[in-house]
Amino acid sequence: MRLNQLDDGTGGHGGAGGAPDLRTAPEKKRAAANTIETELEPDTGKAAKWADEATTTAVATFGGWAVAAGLKTVDTTWNNQVKTLLGRLAHEKGALRGTVVTLTGQDLAVRTEIAGVRPVSSIAGY
Repeated sequence: MRLNQLDDGTGGHGGAGGAPDLRTAPEKKRAAANTIETELEPDTGKAAKWADEATTTAVATFGGWAVAAGLKTVDTTWNNQVKTLLGRLAHEKGALRGTVVTLTGQDLAVRTEIAGVRPVSSIAGY
């Protein structure tokens, strides 16, 4: 391996902008978690229910035909995928909310620690 230039100080990512910095947007994480809870999870559940009803009707319509057995297999697969998706959405929602709590707590802890540091001055002895 051969380096053709020195490190630019950006942590190996190249480009301008100075040192890397951790930035977080708690309000965006809360909004994303709320969207999962109020839109994605309920809409996914509604879509799953609608598909189940339509498949049940189709299975009854094609009763006795091989296609009915195939539709039952498709329905089982669909239901497993819906459960997996809902589980993933719940996990992501929890992770977003947990990240907000963790990072906010860390920010408060650092602020408290910094606030407790007083500059040492010879004037303080008077």
